[in-house]
Amino acid sequence: MSSTASGKNGTWRNWGGNVAARPAREVTPASVEELTAAVRRAAEDGLTVKAVGTGHSFTSIAATDGVLIRPQLLTGIRNIDRDAMTVTVEAGTPLKRLNMALAREGLSLTNMGDIMEQTVSGATSTGTHGTGRESGSIAAQIKGLELVTADGSVLSCSEKENPEVFAAARIGLGALGIVTAITFAVEPVFLLTAREEPMSFDKVTSTFDELWAENEHFEFYWFPHTGSTNTKRNNRSAGPEKPVPQLQGWIEDEFLSNGVFQVAQWVGRAAPGTIPSIARISSKALSARTYTDIPYKVFTSPRRVRFVEMEYAVPREAVVETLRELRTMMDRSALRISFPVEVRTAPADDITLSTASGRDSAYIAVHMVKGTPYQAYFTAAERIFTAHEGRPHWGKVHTRDAGYFDKVYPRFGEFTALRDRLDPDRRFQNDYLRRVLGA
Repeated sequence: MSSTASGKNGTWRNWGGNVAARPAREVTPASVEELTAAVRRAAEDGLTVKAVGTGHSFTSIAATDGVLIRPQLLTGIRNIDRDAMTVTVEAGTPLKRLNMALAREGLSLTNMGDIMEQTVSGATSTGTHGTGRESGSIAAQIKGLELVTADGSVLSCSEKENPEVFAAARIGLGALGIVTAITFAVEPVFLLTAREEPMSFDKVTSTFDELWAENEHFEFYWFPHTGSTNTKRNNRSAGPEKPVPQLQGWIEDEFLSNGVFQVAQWVGRAAPGTIPSIARISSKALSARTYTDIPYKVFTSPRRVRFVEMEYAVPREAVVETLRELRTMMDRSALRISFPVEVRTAPADDITLSTASGRDSAYIAVHMVKGTPYQAYFTAAERIFTAHEGRPHWGKVHTRDAGYFDKVYPRFGEFTALRDRLDPDRRFQNDYLRRVLGA
């Protein structure tokens, strides 16, 4: 995949192919100074500004008809502080490069999501997360950040410096300014043992609390139209390293998880009636396996089948009930869903608009393969999620607006007040932010 999702003749497209925009101009600044100059020039020309990462969001959060800032020259590690155990990286650095660079230095993030394509600023600004009992999203591991605001000034934010901006800007949706550098907490590299095994839907849901409590990182995928799930438990290990052998890894991760899955999606699109049978076969194709490796090799996996996704965070105690309602809805409908439903968790955090802000959360993600009509499925799922005061992932498909967010985020007003202060002229506005934050 190229480093930036794009299209022909000045049209920008996202990774999922469901969002397109035509910016008035594109700027690729090579320094913070060039970026501040671009923001000031946009103001003189009366244009809005948006920074875009790899286009991994399924919402139009990065779309603009004004100035599109591409961050690919703002990459790399600025500083490693081994006393404070932090690393400062430029905002355009892809997570993949960060993970590999840290590993070479004998360091690692504590937790991460399962995709490494995003830039660090794109991933954190939208609240990207993995799964964890004690460890939260990527943004929850931020110790400091540098932000270019609407008037072209550069703010350094941390718990000590501009703390009220720090509380919000870690997941700032691109609404408060353009993030130029991020300081993450890191730790000495460690080993994780992953245990992947099939388990019935009924067993996972009836023992969910124990599975969550017994594992540092627990997640599972449920195959709709079946009673089957695939579970994954990641826990710290004293070793030794025991990676998945290369050929076996290729067969399981590339051939089964991506190749056969892609074929199953094609067949399912051509003949939706076959989906339940395909799902039964798919759910049995992945057998149990255990392996031990450094964190990013365990947490992340390649995603070659393009899709569109909706994900909601519900209170952790509501997850089983929500899943059962989702299953009932599918059983009663004519929907044929060929993509597994993904379930993860996160502890409560203190970030203003984090989906886990102030409450222990569980994430339920529904997907459809790129190009298939997803509205009916997502609308029905969203009705269930919102009945549980669900909070949608900022970078994934949803239909909620500021009125709804004001109800499900106790500190919503704190964020919009800060935005009024930092961006009174709405230099960083776009249609998406107008909807989710209000005009």
